[in-house]
Amino acid sequence: MTSRSYYVTTPIYYVNDAPHLGHAYTTVAADVLARWHRARGERVWSLTGTDEHGQKIMRTAEANGVTPQSWADKLVTEAWKPLWEHLEIANDDFIRTTQRRHTDRVQEFVQDLYDKGEIYKGGYEGPYCVGCEEYKLPGELLDGEGEFAGQKLCPIHKKPVEILSEENYFFRLSEYGDKLLAHYEENPGFIQPESARNEVVNFVRQGLQDLSISRSTFDWGVPVPWDDKHVIYVWVDALLNYATAVGYNENQEKFDATFPADVHLVGKDILRFHAVIWPAMLMAQGLPLPGKIAANGWLMVGGEKMSKSNLTGIKPQDLTSHFGVDAYRWYFLRAIAFGQDGSFSWEDFSARYTSELANDYGNLASRVAAMVGKYFGGELPGSAADGEAERAVHEGLAKAVAEADRRIGDELDFQGGILAVFDFVKQVNGYLTEQEPWKVAKDESPEGRARLATILYTAAESLRAVAVLLNPVMPETSQRLWGSLGAEASLGALTDQNVQEAGEWGKLPTGTTVTKGAILFPRLEEKPSA
Repeated sequence: MTSRSYYVTTPIYYVNDAPHLGHAYTTVAADVLARWHRARGERVWSLTGTDEHGQKIMRTAEANGVTPQSWADKLVTEAWKPLWEHLEIANDDFIRTTQRRHTDRVQEFVQDLYDKGEIYKGGYEGPYCVGCEEYKLPGELLDGEGEFAGQKLCPIHKKPVEILSEENYFFRLSEYGDKLLAHYEENPGFIQPESARNEVVNFVRQGLQDLSISRSTFDWGVPVPWDDKHVIYVWVDALLNYATAVGYNENQEKFDATFPADVHLVGKDILRFHAVIWPAMLMAQGLPLPGKIAANGWLMVGGEKMSKSNLTGIKPQDLTSHFGVDAYRWYFLRAIAFGQDGSFSWEDFSARYTSELANDYGNLASRVAAMVGKYFGGELPGSAADGEAERAVHEGLAKAVAEADRRIGDELDFQGGILAVFDFVKQVNGYLTEQEPWKVAKDESPEGRARLATILYTAAESLRAVAVLLNPVMPETSQRLWGSLGAEASLGALTDQNVQEAGEWGKLPTGTTVTKGAILFPRLEEKPSA
């Protein structure tokens, strides 16, 4: 055990509407990463939550005839938390920016910056996107067409910006450009992927403007402690959740054992906030910076970024009700390289489910359990006749474990790690096809029985390792496989297994009871009608 936790976070999500696939994509990725590090034997702290202040939330609540707090309470209780439970997200904490443990600490943080001279009063006028809760640079805006002809649009939301003019308090962000560039240079892995890093570096090199950190035209936010006519800019409020959730200015022991985050997983549309504003705020306060900011790409449907505003939002439950929760968790990390944009289609999901989950993985588990039951009465036989074919499987497993651990645990390459495991699954299927245990079973001599026992033990032991490796990705399925192999009784809980030790051959003891349970990935019915 290390003295410090491995700390991974998702963004905290706006509660202006229910979560869609894009939100779930980032959250599942964070959960798989957290589960993987737990399975390394590390102490892990996994954080998610909701961002409940700002003009966007206020307007949404007003449109629904309720207060902003009532709206946030309803969405968190009825939509966000239930979905994370449904998707088996094993977060350690769920922070809400309306909680006192957060708001009080935000005021203290900002007051301290003000006292240090890092914040000053000024005025500002410029184009503002309520959807982004951000002032935009004129060069970023798009020319509107059709109903928006003659107007300037936000490049992300494709909706007209508003020209705001107000008296604000400003954070001296412009003074941190060189410090940020030096940090990026000294820590090339700080921003991932490389394309995202290049974008941020180029942005900072162009010169930073001081950041407006307050708003005075509405009151739904954390009050500025020295001037209650202003509320703190929602992004300053939101970013501080990563500190307030782990004891900033409240529980120093917990804070020291957890902060800063090892990984912040974010959508690329909020990368600048996390890779520019957040580290600058930490520098100003003399706090350590996170290990890395990893930006995932956008999920696309019909060429459009998935979002409610673009009417391409799809509820995760629309997919889990058909494919199952574990297949859902697996698909997006398997089909899309983390950090790149990826397109979703029902047809692609169906094809991959059938080919890789049902035919390759599920069928392997079923046929091995069936043969152990048929030829050895359900009692796992010992391996007594290992040869070159078996050694190839041993080596294949060792390679799969090392590659999956490096890719997922260190590089955040979920797709590459999952593919490494499934390449091994294919290898074991090929091993069974070549060894033909159903033919070997016809030889009832001691040599024949020993050979059959070796083949089936090799396949079952391979499945034991696969269950451990895929547990962070597909926990419910892995648990069912673990149980069918009789591993619970002999090796203990699946959650206690170490992924780095999964390739140590021969852990599944002979004599365990192997049972053929329900099919891991049943045949899909027809696609539900719209």
